[in-house]
Amino acid sequence: MTRAPGLSVRLKLTLSYAGFLMVAGVLLLATVWVFLLRYVPDPPPGTRDPAGSDVPFLHSPTRDDLLEAFAPRAAQMLVFLLLFGLVGGWILAGRMLTPLTRITDATRRATHGSLSHRIRLPGRRDEIRELADAFDTMLARLETHVAEQQRFAANASHELRTPLAISQALLDVARLDPTRDPGTLVERLRDVNTRAINLTEALLLLSRADRRSFPRERVDLSLVAEEATETLLPLAEKHGVTIETGGDVAPAVGSHALLLQLTTNLVHNAIVHNLPDAGAVWVTTSVGPTAVVLTVENTGATLTPESVPTLVEPFRRGADRSRTDDAGVGLGLAIVKRITEAHDGTLSLTGRAGGGLRVAVRLPAATERAAGGPP
Repeated sequence: MTRAPGLSVRLKLTLSYAGFLMVAGVLLLATVWVFLLRYVPDPPPGTRDPAGSDVPFLHSPTRDDLLEAFAPRAAQMLVFLLLFGLVGGWILAGRMLTPLTRITDATRRATHGSLSHRIRLPGRRDEIRELADAFDTMLARLETHVAEQQRFAANASHELRTPLAISQALLDVARLDPTRDPGTLVERLRDVNTRAINLTEALLLLSRADRRSFPRERVDLSLVAEEATETLLPLAEKHGVTIETGGDVAPAVGSHALLLQLTTNLVHNAIVHNLPDAGAVWVTTSVGPTAVVLTVENTGATLTPESVPTLVEPFRRGADRSRTDDAGVGLGLAIVKRITEAHDGTLSLTGRAGGGLRVAVRLPAATERAAGGPP
């Protein structure tokens, strides 16, 4: 944004300090003058020394005498106050604005891509130091976000390149071997293309959740959980996994489509990454004073405390999680995390003592006002 040049903040503060000091000085002198006038009477008639008289004439000081003696000293004092205010104000303004110079320098570095720089302003807490601390926090979050986006872009590029490379290899084999069965080639190309489409749709869903560009309505998480489990029931039967649902009516405010995707991802993840035989998944909802909670637990292999937090990172899988036809594209929990954050909620993952994973999504509870009801 282009702006016309103007006075610096330091000069404005200096003029403000000096102006205030001048006003205070004028008021003080005016008060003294008014106070003195109350006790100095006007000269009575006939007490002035006749004109041309050589005889010394003594009389009490009058208001004219007071004005003649007071005015020059008052003018000198005002000039001194003006100079003192300008010099002192310039020094004080400089000291007060020194922290802002450091903040400005950090801002310029950030605009040039250096997000690792921190202000770290010393001293006791005040408004300027709170601003500097808030700016440091913002830089830290930006640095983390940019690093995550860079890793995500690199991983997404790698994941998108894989199906394209496989397709290219299949086509090269078909071109070099004309006797190869075209039906098998088409079927494999279709599977590879399906995986690429699923990955692209997952990336678009992540982008939509990050932008928070979705309509909000009242959504009952218990009904969403039932809908998701019914959809994935054939997959659970295929893997020999039983699903149990239950809990309370849990009204939240958000996008029904995104919250359904969140629940579907959690249940799908719990089914696919479970025990080889006789696995189980529990889906429950609960209501608190200010929040509703959707919990999905599953049996499975024991997870280390260090590996659990990494499961929400894009394209990350546990050590025992191999890529299968039902394993998805590695964005299931990453999408869950983004959708949860887009709904101002929190996501927590903990390993179960007997093996498996427990995922809890806590969202703000719907109120009548938030849900579009009467105020």
